[in-house]
Amino acid sequence: MSIIQLNHPLISHKLAILRNKNTGTKEFREIISELSTLLCYEALKDAKIEENEIETPICKMKVQNINEENYAFIPILRAGTGMLDGLIKIMPNAKIGHIGMYRNEETLKPVKYYYKTPKNLAQREVIVLDPMLATGGSAIDAITMLKENGATKLKFLCILAAPEGLQKMQEIHPDVPIYCAAMDERLNENGYIVPGLGDAGDRIFGTK
Repeated sequence: MSIIQLNHPLISHKLAILRNKNTGTKEFREIISELSTLLCYEALKDAKIEENEIETPICKMKVQNINEENYAFIPILRAGTGMLDGLIKIMPNAKIGHIGMYRNEETLKPVKYYYKTPKNLAQREVIVLDPMLATGGSAIDAITMLKENGATKLKFLCILAAPEGLQKMQEIHPDVPIYCAAMDERLNENGYIVPGLGDAGDRIFGTK
């Protein structure tokens, strides 16, 4: 499994603001979107391009385009939707799906409640979004469902990843590359990433 961590001074700067408990909802949400855009740029380095001819104000020329409709962005609800804006700004014609899960606070296992994706997943590159790869349960279950529905080319984008989640992903879905802004130290006894940034969903939507 490929684990691609973005290393850049700007990424470090943005992460420092995200991690700060005093960062407000508006700024937190904006930075999640910005980091998601940067992750998407990295994840699309291998995007297939098609050659077309256009006419500039000066002359005709051959250009290279990405067929955006060959891509599907699938955020895991609810925190994953905070990453979506950052991706559709640069690829607005990609298809969008949603997978709804929440974590059982006693078992720490994901509970599924919603699943809706674009058709023809087998013909698309599917990019799954969730800001936090903690225990890995939600990501693993979401990717399993997508594979069962025909997806064969998948990538996973997150802001932070814990070693425990990375290890489980490697065991269950070794074929899915993971793109993250940072790999953190560990999970605590409550299943939160340390040092982390708290509950991403609560901080994106201002619910705590």
